Amino acid sequence: MDRLKLVAFDQDDLAVVSAHVQDAVLKVKDMTFLPKEGRFAAVINRFVWEKPAEGTVRKSWERRRAGFHFDRVSAVRSIGIDRSNPDAVLDLLAIAFDKAEEPAGTVTLIFAGGGAIALDVECIEASISDFGPAWATACCPQHDVDTADAKAPATMKA
Repeated sequence: MDRLKLVAFDQDDLAVVSAHVQDAVLKVKDMTFLPKEGRFAAVINRFVWEKPAEGTVRKSWERRRAGFHFDRVSAVRSIGIDRSNPDAVLDLLAIAFDKAEEPAGTVTLIFAGGGAIALDVECIEASISDFGPAWATACCPQHDVDTADAKAPATMKA
């Protein structure tokens, strides 16, 4: 099976998950916070970075539908995301973690254009799973800056 399935329980694990969701696209309506369950979940179209491009004349890459979630979430806040527009498309650049009183902290989903979602968590407990078939795309995301150095907006920090 070539479907990705990862879990994260610490910052190193989360860095691996972040690398695999870099350049995922999703709509605002494809994210939800379930406070009773302490879960934040999203469905994304993930760029398949781990598979090399195919073809010699015209390279093609893949995207896959995937779901990811964070458990043990106590609060969610956002900046730079228009939640009144459920069809707005977001480009996920990175996932960061700022420690508070260990193992608690804030997981931040950092989006292109300055948007961010901060999740206050008791600890890191995340999962991502591909589902459904992959599809070809002729576009490979490119960046002017290294997204590994992406930072949450200063106003998001607690």
